[in-house]
Amino acid sequence: MSKSSKALCAASYYCYLLSSSSLLLAPTTSKAWTTTTNYNHPRSSSRSNYLCRRKMSTSSSTGEGVDIESNLAHVRSKITEFETKYNRSENSVRLVAVSKTKPIELLMKAYESGQRRFGENYAQELMGKATEMPSDVEWHFIGPLQSNKAAPLVKKVGLDKLKCIETVSTMKLATKLDRAVETLWVDSPGIKLGIYLQVNTSGEESKSGLNNAAEACALAKEIATECPHLEIQGLMTIGAPKDFTCFDKLVEYRTQVATTVLDVDPQTLELSMGMSGDYEEAIARGTTSVRVGSTIFGNREYSNLTEK
Repeated sequence: MSKSSKALCAASYYCYLLSSSSLLLAPTTSKAWTTTTNYNHPRSSSRSNYLCRRKMSTSSSTGEGVDIESNLAHVRSKITEFETKYNRSENSVRLVAVSKTKPIELLMKAYESGQRRFGENYAQELMGKATEMPSDVEWHFIGPLQSNKAAPLVKKVGLDKLKCIETVSTMKLATKLDRAVETLWVDSPGIKLGIYLQVNTSGEESKSGLNNAAEACALAKEIATECPHLEIQGLMTIGAPKDFTCFDKLVEYRTQVATTVLDVDPQTLELSMGMSGDYEEAIARGTTSVRVGSTIFGNREYSNLTEK
């Protein structure tokens, strides 16, 4: 065996020992969203690599080294600064803390620092977290939602906690959500589920959403007519890198939906736009809600996620 091969084997075995010990010492009650892949065979070629990856993700998934309180304070101060800078009213911009792939421990740190609005991208993850977090948390669903998961999400989380589905762009999904809410009206009569219309203002094929104002108006009209248990509360978009015209388009589309379909003041409809890298530009252009994740919670931990 060559020296390089011996060195590689030694490194892999050392990583295996470290990872094994860390797993033995790790608390069994951790709420991290971990994978469930079975690597029990002692000669599995993937076992040592899996354990090395598991060790690296364990510390970050429990929030070690992430100062949530400080990060939140920084983001809030910047929002206040930008409100002043761009002549926005005080407290006119709300913060949705995007906590996808993050464990309950980190969410609770944010909660203890006063954060109440959280955004999740995966239905199964939101349903799990909603049962563990305090009842006054307001959940925003901000990821792609399959129509077959609409009813379980609404029923599991409940209308008192699930404040908004921000990613509605088809009548099929709207209908599923409407029917799910209808089944809950026996217990909570009159509470509508808030939704945002998602618009793909960048035109990127990788992004979901309605393509233009005409499509947004058409869907808004159909939902307003056919879905009495839903309330169109605003519009949402994901901007393209350094292309802030995406935000200008959403403002324009909001005006058209409000005036030609809903017959309301455009200012009464929310604008959900702006994330960690561009929320200043979104605030400058009129957003009422920013979705900030990595700046608060650190990098995503997709290796700890059971649903992708």
